[in-house]
Amino acid sequence: MGSAATARARSEIVNVASVPQRSPFRYPGGKTWLVPYIRLWLRKSSGPVEELIEPFAGGGVAGLTAAFEGLAERVTLVEIDPDVAAVWRTILSGQGEWLAEEILSFKLTPASVRTVLSAPHHSLRERAFATILRNRVQRGGILAPGAGLMKNGENGRGIASRWYPSTIGKRILNILTIKDRITFMQDDGMKWIARNAHRKEAVYFIDPPYVVAGRRLYRHSQIDHRNLFTLVSRVAGDFLMTYDQNKEIHALASEFGFDTHCVPMKNTHHAKMTELLVSRNFDWLRNSAMPQQAFPGFGLQTLQD
Repeated sequence: MGSAATARARSEIVNVASVPQRSPFRYPGGKTWLVPYIRLWLRKSSGPVEELIEPFAGGGVAGLTAAFEGLAERVTLVEIDPDVAAVWRTILSGQGEWLAEEILSFKLTPASVRTVLSAPHHSLRERAFATILRNRVQRGGILAPGAGLMKNGENGRGIASRWYPSTIGKRILNILTIKDRITFMQDDGMKWIARNAHRKEAVYFIDPPYVVAGRRLYRHSQIDHRNLFTLVSRVAGDFLMTYDQNKEIHALASEFGFDTHCVPMKNTHHAKMTELLVSRNFDWLRNSAMPQQAFPGFGLQTLQD
């Protein structure tokens, strides 16, 4: 890539439709659009990193990318939310095929959705299915308490707008093919960073939860961002953090001596926005000729998530 093409790649929005969709979740603030940058970051090493830790895993986009594409020898996903954890634990502990089949065979109607979401879930796998269903039928994929069901949805399809059973089932079955490379821990991401800060062989992709205009997108939305920056400043390995653009985070990055880089994205309403990346330095992004495969296209949106 010449310098002009490199500059264009940095200023245009990644074609999300060209990036493999790995996660079974439709996650608010999901990072599929960031995958080309994650690839470049992990590929700056001479070979696969020993371990990629995703302490606020959510949909696990970074970890899944690293596992599927051989960018890390092993991946550790950490998530404190018990519902999200139920999905990962089910998939990775021998019940993934059951979950995929349950999704494929479910007859989605308003009545059947209400029945599942209001029922007590006596097993981990039942909770996992209810979580995937809730994630797909509630507005914006929001799992936080109080989120309502979609009404009109996409093209007037209502609650079925984001229910793609064959797509979701296939993603789960695909994850089963690489599950030996993934460890899941239901734990506090902040504590996990603190306990593992000394490990030089581990790298961290950190996408912390946040509150948007007072609206909670996740059950565990409130974290101490200054404390997070303090913890990250102590890690021996590499890290890449991603945040919404705001003055507080820019100020924290400057205070702790971190580098920042802005990248373009589109939100769920297709409005153009910029996301802030934070790391120790971005030499791997600024000074290298970015390969074509990292940015295979621009401007389109995925039809199924």
